[in-house]
Amino acid sequence: MSASPIGNGRINLEQQRKRARELLRRLKNGAEPAKLAFLHSLNASSSVKLSDAQWLIAKDLGFSSWPKLKAHIDAIDFIARNPRFAADDEVNTVHWRCGNDIEHSLRLAGFKGIFHTLTDPLCMGPVQGLAHATYRTQRIEFIRHAFGMDLGEVTRRFDQEYEHLAKVAELAHGVLWCEADAYDQLFLIRVLASLEHLPQKLELIEIGQIPGVARFIGIGQLSPDVLAWLWPQRRLIGREAHQLARQAWSAYCCGSPLQMAELAHQAHACLPFLAPALRRQLQELPHIKNGLSLTERLSLQYINEAGPVAFASVYAELMERREPLPYLGDIMFYAVIKPLIDADEPLVAESDPNIEWPRRLLTLTRLGLEVIQDRAYWPDYASQKKWIGGVCISPRQPHWAIGDDLHPVWRE
Repeated sequence: MSASPIGNGRINLEQQRKRARELLRRLKNGAEPAKLAFLHSLNASSSVKLSDAQWLIAKDLGFSSWPKLKAHIDAIDFIARNPRFAADDEVNTVHWRCGNDIEHSLRLAGFKGIFHTLTDPLCMGPVQGLAHATYRTQRIEFIRHAFGMDLGEVTRRFDQEYEHLAKVAELAHGVLWCEADAYDQLFLIRVLASLEHLPQKLELIEIGQIPGVARFIGIGQLSPDVLAWLWPQRRLIGREAHQLARQAWSAYCCGSPLQMAELAHQAHACLPFLAPALRRQLQELPHIKNGLSLTERLSLQYINEAGPVAFASVYAELMERREPLPYLGDIMFYAVIKPLIDADEPLVAESDPNIEWPRRLLTLTRLGLEVIQDRAYWPDYASQKKWIGGVCISPRQPHWAIGDDLHPVWRE
């Protein structure tokens, strides 16, 4: 079995040196003909040196040279040995994140500030521009139903998080930790859009990839030392980003996806990851050919290839290989696929429902096979409404869909 491409960002220099020496041996023995031919295409010299193998290793890890790989490792090692959090007055900082996946690692790295989360999964369910009391009722009901959670627990957490959110404008120093996916970018614009004015100092740590990590899916996968390395890279959130976030949040809450699509097809230097995340979120609209969202389509395609296959394996396949911009946690993924199973005319059949859901085996039904072959249209058979922000998809009703060009179309 091949190793997972998902790493924690911590690169061991001695391990890479050993890899380079082993690669050099394989190159000289002719065991790596493609790499040897590639080296010869760059340099006609017939001799292969250790520096050539080191360069190939660095390139494999996403660096342009071995010295740059070594410099990156040295920088993280230095940060780990010499944390500057006290000098930055980090102890008085309020850290904001869309989940609790990094607090423990930040503590291990030496961070001592206050940690707040906003776990409302804004990439799922109805998200409309409503008065807070109505919005609260709608979101609590969605979260409770979608994830099978206790109403009291959902209500307590929701109220606590939004109470903290209401105080962001009063912060002396706040830092938002985000990655490039829709879950995080919607969290980012939700926080910024809630502000009538920016606080005294609000900064952003925002990343789309990490050197040496072949498959970056989230800040939560990173080691404490790598999180510490990110700290000096934070940047101040200015008025332009604030205004863009308010515009994007309004567009996301709208009953039409046209404004969101307009923003999704523009570049925004102040929030560079916003447009790609919005484009990915547009792909959760029904595809014009079969009515499946991209998540549904990727899942059904894999189930068709590998089925019967366990829920957990489908999720791992998406996260490690197929999903272009991973944004779903495992429970969220389960909530996305469950309506395809529970419908009166399902697309997916699951094995014994009495075992824990990750182990249940999934297979396509006859209708599921027809849908992925574009011979049937899923919303014509679905039993539940689906929301993408403020856009509602009701079964057997005219609705917004998405084409291959990622521009929304109205489907009668």
